[in-house]
Amino acid sequence: MLLKLENPKLFSDIISIISELVTEVRLKVNKESLSLTAIDPANVAMVYFKMPSDLFSQFELEREEVLGVNLENLKAVLRRCKPGSALTLSKVDNFLQIVIHDRIKRDFSLALLDVEGEEREMPKWEFKAVVKMDAEAFVEVIEDCSVVSDACTFYVEPNRFIVEATGLNSAKAEFTTDEVEIYADTSKARFSLDYLNRFIKGSKISNRVTISFSDNHPMRLDFSTGNVMLSFVLAPRIEQE
Repeated sequence: MLLKLENPKLFSDIISIISELVTEVRLKVNKESLSLTAIDPANVAMVYFKMPSDLFSQFELEREEVLGVNLENLKAVLRRCKPGSALTLSKVDNFLQIVIHDRIKRDFSLALLDVEGEEREMPKWEFKAVVKMDAEAFVEVIEDCSVVSDACTFYVEPNRFIVEATGLNSAKAEFTTDEVEIYADTSKARFSLDYLNRFIKGSKISNRVTISFSDNHPMRLDFSTGNVMLSFVLAPRIEQE
């Protein structure tokens, strides 16, 4: 296995974002892509990432590989890449060999881990509500809600999308079809802002976000740039009566 990226910034940013949710993951490499699917330790959220093989300047693979890696360690190495650096990943015995090419050639070795878990795919659900909007605007809304509460509620109607957080204090943002794309019946669901604040860092890689949810059903956030996809699933916050 030998994979080379001439511009590793996007890959580095995505690994950094995912590392805030999970620590040890299984990177899957096949002839189509480099991908990752993982569930957080609390079993509340799932993350999915896929980078197609044609984005790599070299993509040499004799057989499908599954690489158990510690994302904190991988993130630390990727931070050593500078603008203009190229990155090579290869598997040698039970190590992930990482080479950074710039003014000098730098080699790193990360021990591969035996990460437990079965192969997972992103659930293919039908959602009652799909909203497509500017990612930075969504970031602002989630950060506003975080000022007043630890959870927020999404409401959607055919022509209106509302995000609201209430407690002793409150925050509310409302969008119409003039500002966002709405494909929806009426739906309502409540979600943890702790997780949403981690997910919105996907705005680093994409200026658009797709928000999909249904009544009291897990939501999905999709950030895509070109053919690269970063997606999150989050279980709803069910309040006790």
